Amino acid sequence: MSVIDILTRVDTICKKYDRYDVSQKDTNISGDDAFARLYAAVESDIESALQKAETASSEKNRASVVAINAELRRTKARLFEEVPKLQRLAVKKIKGLSTEELTARNDLVLALPDRIQAIPDGSAAAPKSSGGWGTSAPRTEIKFDSDGRFDNEYFQQTEESSQFRQEYEMRKIKQEQGLDVIAEGLDTLKNMASDMNEEFDRQVPLMDEIDTKVDKATSDLKNTNVRLKDTVQQLRSSRNFCIDIILLCIILGIAAYLYNVLKK
Repeated sequence: MSVIDILTRVDTICKKYDRYDVSQKDTNISGDDAFARLYAAVESDIESALQKAETASSEKNRASVVAINAELRRTKARLFEEVPKLQRLAVKKIKGLSTEELTARNDLVLALPDRIQAIPDGSAAAPKSSGGWGTSAPRTEIKFDSDGRFDNEYFQQTEESSQFRQEYEMRKIKQEQGLDVIAEGLDTLKNMASDMNEEFDRQVPLMDEIDTKVDKATSDLKNTNVRLKDTVQQLRSSRNFCIDIILLCIILGIAAYLYNVLKK
């Protein structure tokens, strides 16, 4: 057997068992397989939600824990909405998938609700429904701090509650002081606005008087311009008359000189 025959047989065997390679198959199918894309997205969201739940379990700040739990509940609601889509896509036949693989997909989808519900979100876990109607078992893990007697000693303040109430009162006093400062500032702005309004009222007659004087000055300037124009025109007309007389005398002198020359 030659080397070429060995390589040919190896290639044939690889192609024969290539469809059993899960990673290769996911790479080839995920391009046109909507179930694979959606299931991968759901898996990623579940892993991210579990990581956030672990972060919330180790978080000390209660506000941060509440925010993370709220985000986890929203994520779980969104993941539950994706389950029906996955159920419809799981039964859809895809080229290259066998019946066993379709059955495995259906099993994966059926297991998703329990996985999503198992994500801790800070809320009380809902009791799983049984196959039939049965009586609820006693919850022995629920314990009360008292034995049912709520007397005056039960409602006495503890040191922690007293500190909390003192802090609340201090914050309330600071808030009231801040509101008083804001009220004083608003009163100051109100007084300034009132003073500005009064000043404007006093300035109105002065502005009217200035407008009247400006109108009068404009009228006087127009009249002065008209008189100046008439004066200039009169001066120009008298000057033209003098020039005409001088030119006439020159013409007569030239005519007399020519007459005397021609007469000789």
